[in-house]
Amino acid sequence: MKGYRRLFLIFGLIIAMVSLFAQCMNSGRAPATEKTYAGMEACKQCHAPIVESYLQNPHQQTSAAVGDDQIINGHGAHSAVYTFDAHVKLIVEKRDGKMFQVLYLDGKEQLARPFDIKIGSGEKAHTYGYWKGNQLKQLPLSYFSAIRSWANSPGYPADKVYLDRPIGARCLECHSSFADVKSVPDGPLKVKEELKQSSLVYGIDCERCHGPAGKHVEFHLENPQEKTAKFIAVYKTLSRQQKTDACAVCHSGTDMEVQKSTFGFKPGDDLKDYYFRPYGAVAKKSPDVHGNQTSMLAASKCFINSKTMECSSCHRTHENLKGNLTAYSQRCISCHATATIKHSPATLANAMVKTNCIDCHMPEQASNLISFQLAGKAKTSKYFLRTHRIAIY
Repeated sequence: MKGYRRLFLIFGLIIAMVSLFAQCMNSGRAPATEKTYAGMEACKQCHAPIVESYLQNPHQQTSAAVGDDQIINGHGAHSAVYTFDAHVKLIVEKRDGKMFQVLYLDGKEQLARPFDIKIGSGEKAHTYGYWKGNQLKQLPLSYFSAIRSWANSPGYPADKVYLDRPIGARCLECHSSFADVKSVPDGPLKVKEELKQSSLVYGIDCERCHGPAGKHVEFHLENPQEKTAKFIAVYKTLSRQQKTDACAVCHSGTDMEVQKSTFGFKPGDDLKDYYFRPYGAVAKKSPDVHGNQTSMLAASKCFINSKTMECSSCHRTHENLKGNLTAYSQRCISCHATATIKHSPATLANAMVKTNCIDCHMPEQASNLISFQLAGKAKTSKYFLRTHRIAIY
């Protein structure tokens, strides 16, 4: 019996020492602040169903690392050829489990660049990049889902090939959640951006929309009985403009005058502190359909005549309804229940009236900023995106 008592005493002492050591370790850790990031896994501890649903949302998929054994975009393009002229061609090849874009001159390989990162959710297209030191470079071929083919990447000319076009922080500010970016000298009176690879947070994660959650997580883990959210942006308390600004960070166009990086934007901030739309001669007369959803929405009678309408009136960020026009149409009807009486008899006879408001009142339009060119084609092809200016077309 004495042996058992001694054994229990030893185990008790070990447990007490481990507990004391853990407390010492925790006490040595700096407390979280409202600028401390927690990471998506920390959010998942209390919000697992929401996180699992959000992982299927295109926002989360808007950028990602390309794994060594990954088939790009699921389209199985092990080989694709883009011919520039009789001498120059680019071929997408899979080598030892990794994808490359390989440049050939008169049939002889000149250089090969790997697929390191993909940008875009893939619904319309995926464009790709590779790391060159601390710079991210765009690959000259992108995969366009609508035509199920490779074509020249946005911004690349179709009549010549080069592989050094940089992907800047401005692109990543809308296609990722964070990147540590520094401007360094690059010759006389020039600077270049350098990205810390390990700092890049792919996709749009929880904290990009809700703000840093470190203090929020720390508080609620220590106070599980508290059900009122603390130290985090609560969207229902934000004004209409603040809610719209939270989306406009990435959905207000590419023609903005940037004052500081939007990686620092938190819900409730004034977007004008980060960038503003150009005025006068440099201002665009009409917003382009690419990335300009909030400007187009603001020009809609639905928005102008409403005191409460904002992006989340139609979109639920935690769900994935991409392409489900019937579901979105039901949200139109929830506000326009009597709108059918204004349709013509011919329109009312169409069964689509109650199941597809979108294609008539938010049609797809060609972007003036993005186009692509297929190999061997003289003309560029238009890139279509859905307008967010709700109107009668």
